[in-house]
Amino acid sequence: MTRKELAKGSPLSWQETKQKASHVRKHGLKQFINIYNKTKDTRSPALKWGDEIEYMIIALDQSAKTAHVSLRSNEILESLQREEIENPETARFLWRPEYGAYMVEGTPGKPYSGVLKDLLTVEPCMIQRRKEIQKYLKSNEIAVTLTSYPRLACPFFSEPPLPQESSSSKSTFFPDMAINHMYPRYRAITFNTRERRGDDYHIRIPVMKDQLTRNSITEVFEFEEEEVEETLTESIPNFVCYDSVDGMGYCCLQVTFQAFNMDEARTLYDQLAPICPILLALTAASPVHRGFLTGTDCRWNIISQCVDCRTKEERGLEPLSRDRFIIPKSRYDSISAYISNEGSRYVKLLILMYNDVPVVLNDHYLLELLEAGVEEPIARHIAHLFVRDPLVLFSEKVDQEDEKEIDHFDNIQSTNWQTVRLKLPLPDTDVGWRVEFRPCEVQITDFENAAFVCFIALLTRIILSYKLNFLIPISKVDENMKRSQEKDAIKNCKFYFNSNPFDSDSDEVTEMTINEIINGKDGYFSGLIPLVESFLNATEIEAETHQRLHDYLRLISGRASGELQTAASWIRSFVRSHPSYKFDSQVTEEITYDLITAINQLEQGTRKEPLLYGY
Repeated sequence: MTRKELAKGSPLSWQETKQKASHVRKHGLKQFINIYNKTKDTRSPALKWGDEIEYMIIALDQSAKTAHVSLRSNEILESLQREEIENPETARFLWRPEYGAYMVEGTPGKPYSGVLKDLLTVEPCMIQRRKEIQKYLKSNEIAVTLTSYPRLACPFFSEPPLPQESSSSKSTFFPDMAINHMYPRYRAITFNTRERRGDDYHIRIPVMKDQLTRNSITEVFEFEEEEVEETLTESIPNFVCYDSVDGMGYCCLQVTFQAFNMDEARTLYDQLAPICPILLALTAASPVHRGFLTGTDCRWNIISQCVDCRTKEERGLEPLSRDRFIIPKSRYDSISAYISNEGSRYVKLLILMYNDVPVVLNDHYLLELLEAGVEEPIARHIAHLFVRDPLVLFSEKVDQEDEKEIDHFDNIQSTNWQTVRLKLPLPDTDVGWRVEFRPCEVQITDFENAAFVCFIALLTRIILSYKLNFLIPISKVDENMKRSQEKDAIKNCKFYFNSNPFDSDSDEVTEMTINEIINGKDGYFSGLIPLVESFLNATEIEAETHQRLHDYLRLISGRASGELQTAASWIRSFVRSHPSYKFDSQVTEEITYDLITAINQLEQGTRKEPLLYGY
């Protein structure tokens, strides 16, 4: 599947973008209607799919015992993209920039197919991608797949060190130079998000209370020999703070599937949405933020707050006067409604309604979509996305041919960062309707990342093959998203789940542990992994393929049961067992260096962690 390059050009100021917001929405809607009418009956006979992995570049200093993010991603990216530029049809990998000046994103050059044997190519592809990055690194640099760098936005967290100056984000902690400066989209998002919001960010992440953690945490920052004290307590002690779009500098793992047609894409969108919190908890990998152990295991809600551009009126803090809507969620959040016919209907004579949360809509656009022949569930989905303003607009992209382009639609779509995303066919290509699965935290090793990618791919196969129904009310999905990010959620939380997925009219929504959802509960629910294994046993596949897939499923089964640790649990245990840790919740430079070194050893296979991998 072709991946679009990020737009380049001259971003307009926020005031200019705001003035043209109606223009972007109006033409974005026309572009959607054009694509919809052209492709609503189009079929894509071959399953194609692919993964996206975000990498951090870390510079190690063995003598100083420091591990800092290396701000060389653009230099490295230039080398990585050379193959694609010279031979776009045969490039082994596709490389794209990311928000941080220390990040790159890599995908397969060609999509995987629907043949089960192709699952065996996922991990080797990931291994080769990492090796490809390493070719262009300095001798003291490594590429790691780590969701959150432990001391991101701490003083001197980068190499080279940066002055604490920030004009775009107005952040106390995250300098502008840590944002990718070669692609103006990222700084424009940073600046416009804050300008649109109209007031300061106050993002608070609870510190994990350890034996000697103080009740009031005061950090001392030293910038150019000037001491500045900032108390993080406000009214509630023991919170770490962010004050801008810093969280966009985290890494994740995503998977995109091309569906047979639009209806199949809508089904996958809906059925994968309730799975998102489960996979978020299973892939939890970020317990450390700004140098502190925290009470959360995941990045999701942090990023959600970091890119929340809603005004006070839109957040319901002031009466509506200048703005049009009260919008319940950030742009980065779980979905607000199902879009298939199954997800949009009432079940068993109004006993259960899946779309049970009010959804804010642009009624004018909804009417226009319906009059153009767009089915109501999709029309409501688009009308919901289009209550947002565009965040970035390039002067070169203001005027477009709506019959040939979809950039105005993508402008709105691409800044609605939801747990799953319905993606349109690309004009003049063979790329069809797709669904992007977005919640997973990136894992430490290629083995783990391949395991989760293959598991998600197999889930899509059993959903479609067995016509499974995992739908639960959206309000329960939202609650699951909150629970999935709690410390040790796998051990401590239960999640709402449809325990009878073989009944299309099932309303058997109950609370289950992750272990019961993944591995099954006798006489109650067979479990996702047993369902996948049943599918594999009924399919003719080679012994080698079956064995490797079994290895992947065993990892996920062990994580779900608690026999194996999540990455978040392992990182927390590593910090707390470090010789220099003072049980005060603080993750120092030395601890960070040893942690990053251990992570690199795990990836290289020179370090064994039985509690993490079972060997």
